Amino acid sequence: MAGSVPAELVALAQSLADAARPIAARYFRTPVTVDDKSDLSPVTIADREAETAMRTLLARHVPSHGVFGEEHGAERTDAEYVWVLDPIDGTKAFITGLPIFGTLIALLHRGVPVLGIIDQPILKERWLGASGRPSTLNDKPIKVRACASLDKAYMYSTAPLMFAGPIAKRHEALAEKVKLFRWGGDCYAYGLLAAGHVDLVVENSLKLYDFAALAPVIKGAGGMITDWQGRELNMHSDGSVLAAGDPAIHRAAAAVLAD
Repeated sequence: MAGSVPAELVALAQSLADAARPIAARYFRTPVTVDDKSDLSPVTIADREAETAMRTLLARHVPSHGVFGEEHGAERTDAEYVWVLDPIDGTKAFITGLPIFGTLIALLHRGVPVLGIIDQPILKERWLGASGRPSTLNDKPIKVRACASLDKAYMYSTAPLMFAGPIAKRHEALAEKVKLFRWGGDCYAYGLLAAGHVDLVVENSLKLYDFAALAPVIKGAGGMITDWQGRELNMHSDGSVLAAGDPAIHRAAAAVLAD
């Protein structure tokens, strides 16, 4: 997409987040029923209701656009514009009462993420990134921070289960080189990176709805986000993600992960 995302689509993305936020907040730390999907990942009524609310708005305002949602499937994914929805990224955090989950909303243009929102309903924090404008946190511009070398970097990854087989050793090698490594974070870690508090987020086995919204937020804050091979993220990416605030750190981390 050349230039900026149209203002009306940015406003629509904000409306989607506004619709999902009170639903997630209403069910948070309540005894909701947790179901297991076919891949054994958990899902709740909050996930389903929040996605339904967002899809209702999309059907009303942009009926020709495609939609790819975690809970209610895909429609018109060959359209020029496709919305990608993860109503509660970090459902395990949500069902255990930890307020680091988020609603992820992305807009793809011809398969490439050009707009993203990370919305944390309990802390009431919203990151917004869109092509042609600086990323914001609660409407205030944000920027990644410089980091001179891996031994000064702070790094997050969500869970060890993301790194099965041979790639576990590559991830472990990188974690041993940084100054501080923490498990956890889900989408919230990417927001922290965009706001200048974290230097690296390294993950694997992600689905489109897990990473599409993150790319515009990090890029608009001056950071880099690619797959482990350094390729730009799109709807056909392999699910590996390497996000960094500093290009030098991105290069150094990629070299370790490639070994």
